[in-house]
Amino acid sequence: MLRAKSTLLSFSQIKYDVKDIKLAEKGSKRILWAEKKMPVLKQIKEKFLREKPLKGKKISSCLHVTAETANLAVALKAGGAEVYLCASNPLTTQDDVAASLVKHYNIPVFAVKGENNETYYKHINAVLDIKPQITMDDGADLVTTVLLKRRDLLKDIIGGTEETTTGVVRLKAMAKDKALAYPVIAVNDALTKHFFDNRYGTGQSTIDGIIRATNILLAGKVVVSAGYGWCGRGFAMRAKGLGAHVIVTEVDHLKAIEAAMDGFEVMPMREAAEKGDIFVTLTGNLNVIGGSHFPLMKDGAIVCNGGHFNDEIDLKALKKISKSVKNVRDFVDEYTLRNNKALCVLGEGRLINLVAAEGHPASVMDMSFANQAFSVRYLVKNYKNLENNVHIVPEKFDNEIASLKLNSMSIKIDVLTAEQKEYLNSWQFGT
Repeated sequence: MLRAKSTLLSFSQIKYDVKDIKLAEKGSKRILWAEKKMPVLKQIKEKFLREKPLKGKKISSCLHVTAETANLAVALKAGGAEVYLCASNPLTTQDDVAASLVKHYNIPVFAVKGENNETYYKHINAVLDIKPQITMDDGADLVTTVLLKRRDLLKDIIGGTEETTTGVVRLKAMAKDKALAYPVIAVNDALTKHFFDNRYGTGQSTIDGIIRATNILLAGKVVVSAGYGWCGRGFAMRAKGLGAHVIVTEVDHLKAIEAAMDGFEVMPMREAAEKGDIFVTLTGNLNVIGGSHFPLMKDGAIVCNGGHFNDEIDLKALKKISKSVKNVRDFVDEYTLRNNKALCVLGEGRLINLVAAEGHPASVMDMSFANQAFSVRYLVKNYKNLENNVHIVPEKFDNEIASLKLNSMSIKIDVLTAEQKEYLNSWQFGT
């Protein structure tokens, strides 16, 4: 592990693995900038600092190492927790933020942007080595590692949280197989998380990543959104707003109807493959764009992924039918097919909003990470009463977070009168 010579906040005495500790000053500016846009989490941090609800608890977190995540880690530490952080994706770490967390906040971080698969899992094991009471996941790799390879840790773990749709899907599969060995709260399923984070955050940040990687004009382009869940809805909405013609592919009948009613063309991927200029996968599933689709695409088509894992695009199949692969621009690899068409894959098929850009705006992550903080506190108080299953975030947290967010935006709303409450709670009233 890297070691620093400075004794600032005793960070030289902790284990960590970051790209360059000298990047810390730049990272500090990012963290403080994000904090200004995260007023709800800031209020929670101040409350945690007074009450210390997480005192003595060890938290192993596997999240995207960004300025927003840094503010969550700082809030948890303010609550009395010992927080260790690793990356939930090899290409999404902001190296300067990782350095600042170590140097300025004495929080051990194990994350380097561009780390290989071996290092990725080495870092996961490094944060698990503290024998945590709580795991905090974005994709469920921590839970999976514990269940498959580190079962000795289960005696100490009281619960966990999960940040993203893909992770919740994996966790529900574990629960169905009776493999989930401790309770996990699906933070992703809170309304103040997926309704805003997935729709507005993913919608904007995915387009931000595509534009930063390619500098392409979206107006007039045919954009294919694979999936019309909350992430797909947000992305399609934003692409349409920038002048793109949007096609949606789906496997869910209800979502397909919704996409059609929202004004988008809906068709199978095989048909869309011939029409699209830009393809974005937002499904959380495997090989959504596969070997049969690539030869049908236009010369110069752009393919990228907005989902958590890099298996939504079948890159192995693409490589098999390609004559050559070359990097033509940062985060852009050009595959030349045997039919001489060239296809551009962005960010090695990993989630483009964090690979080529900065991920969701801090004001959106404010609500997502407020849910994380409340959920961890809830676990500490209630874990003995929770089954080894996937649990929803209590509704009262959603309402409290929404209220705090509205206050921070100086927005006021009406309050029900006593008469209105009586009407809503009765059945006797009629026409």
